[in-house]
Amino acid sequence: MQATLRLAIVIVSWNTAQLLRQCLLTLKTELVRSGLSDSNCAVFVIDNDSSDGSAELVANEFPWAKLTANQQNVGFAAANNQALNMVSAEYILLLNPDTEVKAGALSTLIQFLDNHPKAAVVAPQLLNSDGSVQRSCRAFPSFSGMLFELLGLSRLMPSVKKFREYKMLDWEHDDERQVDQPEGACLLIRSTVFDQVGRLDEGYFMLFEEVDWCYSVKQAGWEIWFTPTAQVLHHYGQSIKQVKVKMILSSHRGLYRFWYKHYRNGRWYLDAFAYAGLMSLAYLRIAAHLIRRRA
Repeated sequence: MQATLRLAIVIVSWNTAQLLRQCLLTLKTELVRSGLSDSNCAVFVIDNDSSDGSAELVANEFPWAKLTANQQNVGFAAANNQALNMVSAEYILLLNPDTEVKAGALSTLIQFLDNHPKAAVVAPQLLNSDGSVQRSCRAFPSFSGMLFELLGLSRLMPSVKKFREYKMLDWEHDDERQVDQPEGACLLIRSTVFDQVGRLDEGYFMLFEEVDWCYSVKQAGWEIWFTPTAQVLHHYGQSIKQVKVKMILSSHRGLYRFWYKHYRNGRWYLDAFAYAGLMSLAYLRIAAHLIRRRA
């Protein structure tokens, strides 16, 4: 393990080569602008067995990034943990490859954690590809709120309070505040928090791992913040949409794991009902997706 850095940036990639190129180009510009150099910052790219040349692109065009090319897709949580095992840094930035860091974002996020010692995590304002604000924060899921969404009732009755509170629909993401779970596309994390609450749970393959981790962070007494003073462009879901069916299944299994870990409270008699119900809903969503795709 190398000496402690000011910042380590971790990017997990899977078949998003062109977006990854743009991500690394804008990131390098921002690193130079922020005065972060090889002596106090390191960038780790963990490629999960991409078939589109992502690993070769990093090796050939961005030799300053520390590349790990996995021979299989180990999942998002496990790949992030691979990088965390390699580095000692004051702050860790988890960054998706489908992002572009805007001017001043890195220094703003770092300064925020410097000035807020009780904050474990700070997330920037995310922007959609067209520049509009992305609704990137949610409350922790409740059973009723998630059921409302998974059944598709949220589209039919968007004014229901439980759902609006879960998705924070009455907030424009335009002011600084504490939140429960920001989108994991860009999170700056105080590394000592990992020592207290542990790293990402590798039982989640993809989706819900950051929700689970943020829940543990809040339970440990830390704060999680959102600030619109830092902005990051996020081309949402570019990896997920390539394997939509698998991601629906992964999402529902992730929700079950989250419920089992944090909300079950010894009610073992609900295990089969909860799992069967969530997976039945998953297959209904998959059927609806396949019908729409063929229409």
